Amino acid sequence: MEDEITALEGGERWDPAKVGAHWQQELERAQRYFKSWHDRCVKIEKIYLDQQSDQTSAAKRRFPMLWANTSVLQPAVYARVPQPVVERRFKDPQPVARIASELVERNLAYTGDEADLDSIMRAVRDDFLLCARGTVWLRYEADFEPLDMGVEPSNPPAGQGLGAPGGIFDEIGAMGGPQPEVIADERVCIDYVHWSDFLHSPARRWKDVTWVARRVPMTDEEMEKRFGTEAMTSRAAEGAAGKKGESQAERAENEGKTHILEIWCKSENYTVWIADGAPVALEVSEPPLELTHFWPCPRPAYGTMSTSSLIPVPDYVYYQQQCDEIDLLTKRINKLTDQLRLKIFYPSGDGAISPAIEKAMRPENDMVMVPIPEWAAFTDKGGSKAIVTLPIDEVQKVIVACMAARKQLIEDVYQITGISDIVRGDTQASETATAQRIKSQWGSIRIRDRQAELARFARDIIRLAGEIICDQFQPETLMLVSGIKLPTMAEKQQVQMQMQQMQMAAQQAAMRAEQTGQPSPPPPEMPPRLQQMMGQPTIDEVVQLLRNDSIRGFQIEIETDSTIEPDEDAEKQRRMEFVQMVGGFMQQAGAMAQQSPMLVPVMVETLLFAARGFRAGRQLESTLEQVGARLSQAASAPKPEPQPAPGEMIKLKTAEVKAGAEQRKAELGVAQAEIEHRATVEKARGEMAAQAIDEMRSAQSLYQ
Repeated sequence: MEDEITALEGGERWDPAKVGAHWQQELERAQRYFKSWHDRCVKIEKIYLDQQSDQTSAAKRRFPMLWANTSVLQPAVYARVPQPVVERRFKDPQPVARIASELVERNLAYTGDEADLDSIMRAVRDDFLLCARGTVWLRYEADFEPLDMGVEPSNPPAGQGLGAPGGIFDEIGAMGGPQPEVIADERVCIDYVHWSDFLHSPARRWKDVTWVARRVPMTDEEMEKRFGTEAMTSRAAEGAAGKKGESQAERAENEGKTHILEIWCKSENYTVWIADGAPVALEVSEPPLELTHFWPCPRPAYGTMSTSSLIPVPDYVYYQQQCDEIDLLTKRINKLTDQLRLKIFYPSGDGAISPAIEKAMRPENDMVMVPIPEWAAFTDKGGSKAIVTLPIDEVQKVIVACMAARKQLIEDVYQITGISDIVRGDTQASETATAQRIKSQWGSIRIRDRQAELARFARDIIRLAGEIICDQFQPETLMLVSGIKLPTMAEKQQVQMQMQQMQMAAQQAAMRAEQTGQPSPPPPEMPPRLQQMMGQPTIDEVVQLLRNDSIRGFQIEIETDSTIEPDEDAEKQRRMEFVQMVGGFMQQAGAMAQQSPMLVPVMVETLLFAARGFRAGRQLESTLEQVGARLSQAASAPKPEPQPAPGEMIKLKTAEVKAGAEQRKAELGVAQAEIEHRATVEKARGEMAAQAIDEMRSAQSLYQ
């Protein structure tokens, strides 16, 4: 591969001539690898559509076994369009991940409706059942409009799809250069790829595939718009002949179109556009999308395969011999049925019976009437005794035997394919409902792998589309399609500044009221719209999560619901179980909360844990979280004392007055006792002082 990649200074990175020559060899090698499977699928498709070459009246008498089996399996393996289910991987209370999941899920639902995912899945299902392989191709498209120079441009996406420029803005040169553009609309396109238009490198396992390719018929106008006039005339002229072995209808459909092959090479990390049979590549570039697994298509929906190659085996191969025998017996039965006619032989007047016998044996004669030249002579010879009829009893026995043999062959086919009587809707009146349910479970066990494979394929489509949406869609597109309006980081910061200003103004008003002796004004209340905005994550946080592949994979999981026909009774039963669970839990939790308010947070978390396990509880999770937070806050807040009745209030006031009077009386008694105590102390002090003076005077007189 190194000789095909040429680094040209100041020019292209890859040489289109060398790349084209290399890929023509690779495509021819892959076509030879799949040729036997391709030829087999062409024959099977003609048998299914009853387009065999031997379309004579006798050859048309076939038993449409392939069509009958396919029509039975079609609704059994796929019956309804898959719906995207985007959830948090670990069900943690993460507001950003929850809002991101809802945004992506709504965008995926809209993408599936716009792309008509149901018809695409049905086409893949038919290829899967007939040829044992079906696939699709995803691409990103964007429409652009001139940029208003007064508007700040946003960041361009990582890549573009078919027909889109290399980025949001064209390269702006000097004055007079191209006008910058912005994205006006963007979408994810899901294209069905016919089984004959898809190729990949020969490999044993899908992870060993190094390149994938699809064939796209393009008109001259489409090629000129996509690759330019010079590329169309000089490089694609040799590829306008069409595919070999095309039917008349395919030739009419592809008339005036050129088969272009879009190749994604994982080993060299580039994409190639080349016309079928052209020696020079039309375009060689880096992949327009940066996908996790590189491929713009999921792993095809495969039927029967071995571990030695990725060449599938159609189911019809395993019972083709039985179908051939059924067709042979059907032809014999029809031919023998033509002989079940009343044919009479009688002699003519001249005794020559050969012309009469020949006329009576003609198969197109339902009622044979042969004239008798000499009627009198005929009656003289015994009338009806002269008439001989052809025996048909033996023919009838052979027909019955052929029908019995064909019935046994049909049963053999049912045993081979696993189509049981319960799958086909046959039942017996003597069977109970339990017996029929058991038969239904075991009768469909042979097709569960097919159901799981198509469900896996649908999930891979949704995941791939979700990855493109997360990596490419602008924030405005995400919110516009989903109908969810989220604030930006700048808007949230502006609201926070407004709230801070309101709080500062309220504090200043309270200080002024305190200085003037007036009552303080009530604190300002945040408007409901601003409260909701402050409680939501910003679109910048959501987009940051979606753009980060590693974090997104850890926090968000993309799945699909079932693609088979749902059991309405089972769905109703699940919803009733959820309602009963919530109702019973709330009744028990209410009684426990009154006795032990401290257990309210535990009960709220328990309810959320149970609700996250139900699909029906997904929409209620946010509401339950909000109500649970309020209940926990109310339980942790101190409870106000109960207000007594008016009569009790009077008694309490009277008791308070009495208690106050007694308290004041006691205080007066204490004060009076204190005064008396002080007087007694002062009197005792005076007496002691007088006594001391007398003692001093006595001592002085004795001294003198």
